Amino acid sequence: MKIAEIFYSIQGEGSLVGVPSVFVRSSGCNLRCVWCDTPYTSWNPEGANMTVPEIAAQVLSFGARHVVVTGGEPMIAPEIIALTENLKSASLHITVETAGTVYTPVRCDLMSVSPKLSNSTPLLRDGGRWAAQHDRLRHQSDVLRQLALNYRHQFKFVLAQPSDLSEVQAMVAELALSPECVILMPEGVNRDVLQSRGLWLVDICKQFGYRFSPRLHVDLWGDKRGV
Repeated sequence: MKIAEIFYSIQGEGSLVGVPSVFVRSSGCNLRCVWCDTPYTSWNPEGANMTVPEIAAQVLSFGARHVVVTGGEPMIAPEIIALTENLKSASLHITVETAGTVYTPVRCDLMSVSPKLSNSTPLLRDGGRWAAQHDRLRHQSDVLRQLALNYRHQFKFVLAQPSDLSEVQAMVAELALSPECVILMPEGVNRDVLQSRGLWLVDICKQFGYRFSPRLHVDLWGDKRGV
């Protein structure tokens, strides 16, 4: 598997925010979000080829109980099933972070699904050459249903403006999601932007019973990599 980085930090988003976790970030993605905060796994994939035993050994060396398999898009990574099986055999709590465009029968304790809204489409970035493919792939209803049916799950949505809520509401209705598993986060890698957007996003969460998630790693370290 091509691995961009493995590091020990705290979970910055979602229902396990604040939990010390080892992050295994695979390199390679089938989407190209305009605001992607890990372009070294998508727009310009980089990393080292590692075997499953090598990855597992590095994860275990930190002595943590939680591991987050992320990307990029880990569900398209070769040997992703073998990796999650290996990590599970070590009695680790596994979160898999995915955009929900591909179904792969991995082992995990929490499927963290982040469907991409239309605000993610790269209409202007890189001349717009990825826009059509991104828009075609970003919403896969059958995959999202399978993930929601087969795993303990959370669905995280990134909102840049209040009008993005209509897409979230449509998807929640389409998938019959419980509000308790719907998590809304502000888009941005700037603390001031996150705070400004977070203020109106909290009101939306209060109105509809959704969860609000900070982006704790951004609050602490900004856009620094590997934390």
